[in-house]
Amino acid sequence: MSGRKILMLVGDFGEDYEIMVPFQALQMVGHKVHAVCPGKKSGEAVKTAIHDFEGDQTYTEKPGHNFALNATFDNVNPAEYDALVISGGRAPEYLRREDGVLDMVRHFFEEDKPVAAVCHGLQILSAADVIEGRTLTAYPACGPEMQAAGANYKDVDVTEVVVDGKLVTSPAWPGHPKWLAAFLEVLGTKVTHREPAKV
Repeated sequence: MSGRKILMLVGDFGEDYEIMVPFQALQMVGHKVHAVCPGKKSGEAVKTAIHDFEGDQTYTEKPGHNFALNATFDNVNPAEYDALVISGGRAPEYLRREDGVLDMVRHFFEEDKPVAAVCHGLQILSAADVIEGRTLTAYPACGPEMQAAGANYKDVDVTEVVVDGKLVTSPAWPGHPKWLAAFLEVLGTKVTHREPAKV
């Protein structure tokens, strides 16, 4: 079977690792990933931010990279995609105010397609009113918002993942190994190992 076609929602000052890592890793295993941002076209860029955990009461923030979009938001038909990825960072706090974003997100839930969301990306899901009764996790500061939206919020270690059907969530980028592995499982992607090639 060929790889899946995956839509990825990003925006200015989205978390660098939470954009770059899944975008590259999902392509590495054969999926096609289209990264889009409202108000921007293919070839334009979003600025990312690096959030780190350095012993303070909350994460620190530093400039990240310019991440090039490879699709245009206004041209996207969500029906043509098999799955959705939503990264975290500061972008979700304003992306969730975009009706077009919320309509896209609702499509994936209405059609029971795989959705992977991490960190503050869950803010978009709560705004789209698609998490009532769902078991999930998010960045801890978003926990009260998840509960207010009717979700069964799980406060798990930052390296963990929570899977509820086709919804895959993790608190932050340290959870990438388990989060991406669980998402690949939901996508039906199997990675096999064999003996190394002889040189």
